[in-house]
Amino acid sequence: MNNDTTTARATHDWQALDSRHHLHPFTDFQALAGEGARIITRAEGVYLYDSDGRRILDGMSGLWCVNIGYGRAELAEAAARQMRELPYYNSFFKSTNPPAVELAAVLAGLTPPQFNHVFFTNSGSEANDTIVRMVRRYWDLLGEPRRSVLISRHNAYHGSTLGGASLGGMAAMHGQGGLPIPDIVHIEQPYWFENGIDVTPEDYGRRAAQRLAEKIEELGPERVGAFIGEPIQGAGGVIIPPDSYWPEIQRICREYGILLITDEVVCGFGRTGRWFGCEYYGLEPDFLTIAKGLTSGYQPLGGVMVSDRVAEVLIGRGGEFHHGFTWSGHPVACAVALANLRILQAERLVERVRDEIGPYLQRRWRELADHPLVGEVRGIGMLGALELVAHKGSRTFFRDRGAAGTRCRDHCFRNGLVMRAVRDTMIVAPPFVITTAEVDELIARARHCLDLTATDLGIG
Repeated sequence: MNNDTTTARATHDWQALDSRHHLHPFTDFQALAGEGARIITRAEGVYLYDSDGRRILDGMSGLWCVNIGYGRAELAEAAARQMRELPYYNSFFKSTNPPAVELAAVLAGLTPPQFNHVFFTNSGSEANDTIVRMVRRYWDLLGEPRRSVLISRHNAYHGSTLGGASLGGMAAMHGQGGLPIPDIVHIEQPYWFENGIDVTPEDYGRRAAQRLAEKIEELGPERVGAFIGEPIQGAGGVIIPPDSYWPEIQRICREYGILLITDEVVCGFGRTGRWFGCEYYGLEPDFLTIAKGLTSGYQPLGGVMVSDRVAEVLIGRGGEFHHGFTWSGHPVACAVALANLRILQAERLVERVRDEIGPYLQRRWRELADHPLVGEVRGIGMLGALELVAHKGSRTFFRDRGAAGTRCRDHCFRNGLVMRAVRDTMIVAPPFVITTAEVDELIARARHCLDLTATDLGIG
């Protein structure tokens, strides 16, 4: 048996092997077996290359994560050095390792001032599972065990583990596996384009936030422990709340004394032009969920930033917290994260998103508003969304919702661009190192694929 993954194979050989043995995430297995997977063999900068030699502009930074771009030797070297010195040891049994300690200290310095402790996980999903456990443990230690309910939002995405998928509000995920688990409930997402047709964005933002107070009163304030939300909903379709939304959410959390959790898996580490989305919106959360951009996707690593308010109870009240992972604080992953954060700081990439490439992307992205298929354009920093509509100048969704977006996405793949479809919302989140010329290429390819989709649908 040859285990060398670099062995040259023809594309169809890779596809056949993949079909026989590999079950992909979020995939119709039968449909993929008939079509065959795309085989990505290498990447550099903002470009992917497939097994047939095609170059593809990655408009999604992998899965919102390759913030510093592909092919950064510094991260490979950091991993290799750490593997030679200490490839692995666990954080159980009163043990730790230098990269985990150093990374914890760096994160305490980068995050807002109330955060001085981190619990490491392998992913954002595991981090959100951890938060469920921590929220309930916190209230138990305070003598209020009934405050076990966490409130989230419909169409939110917080991972695909049992806890993460329950916190998320996606109906398709809840339809499989008996989700959500008990004491996790959902309120309206702040999606003005769909839900706020009768009011201004500002009025709608306050109305959507008020759903939290209504739900707390419905359940009983003595039962609610926390509210969780992404500052900007990523996988839900780059849902950017009106400016009035988050201040009202924070006011309600404070009024009722519940914990506020911002899931920063997508927004964190610079994507909005601030280090964290909570800073963009002026929030003071009690937990931050981190992952993705923490290592720019070069290693799997996530974590929970725990505020002093919560940490003082978890630490000061004593007793074992019965939770953890084999790979918590993995030394190689932590070493790579440290190298990644050094690059973000040394090259001032977060500032570049705020001051240079983010504004340029947003200006060019908004030029697509004139396309016959586009009903709304929105974006912040290195995030963008296009709402595809059946009738220009309206908010009329396609009857077969999702078909137009899937068609457009497939045209993108065939024409050298990764642009994701969420139902009929086309979204991008390119790497921070993308150049202005590459942004121009992204916009040109996106417009071309919109044209092809419009032709298919008889719109023009």
